[in-house]
Amino acid sequence: MAFEAPISRWKERVLPEWLDYNGHMNVAYFVLIFDHGTDAFYPLIGLGKPYRQRTGKSTFAVETHITYQRELSVNEEVAVTTQLLGFDDKRINYFHRMWHVGKNAQMATLEQLAVHVDLTNRKVEPMPEESQRLLRVMWETHKDLPKPKEMGSVMAVRSKRD
Repeated sequence: MAFEAPISRWKERVLPEWLDYNGHMNVAYFVLIFDHGTDAFYPLIGLGKPYRQRTGKSTFAVETHITYQRELSVNEEVAVTTQLLGFDDKRINYFHRMWHVGKNAQMATLEQLAVHVDLTNRKVEPMPEESQRLLRVMWETHKDLPKPKEMGSVMAVRSKRD
């Protein structure tokens, strides 16, 4: 099995109720769309909602960083792509890009670190071997992709006194 690089499995349109008082999509809905992209990504590596229902295990986000490049408005269609940045037996680091479908322009990015958790005791534990195998296969097609310039970025305000 080979994976596309990056993964591209999710599209949706901006709903009117997602606009804020500035007349553009509120930041909360960028997160929602990225979360839908994650929901499309996880089953490819043997995780996600069916896995949780079957095993009582899941993933938790432990760190997220979002950047916003452009505004979105009602009915604009976006697609989410996903790049695997790294993983080990308990953690997955991935990078989503949100693209405007009509303009083929990057609208926002999200980098996330997730851990595999046993929901019965809320403890981090290794992923099943099948998920690790699928991640290794995906890594073979993603390892040579250019690293996103937004990856690992740190926010800071530098004053004139610094």
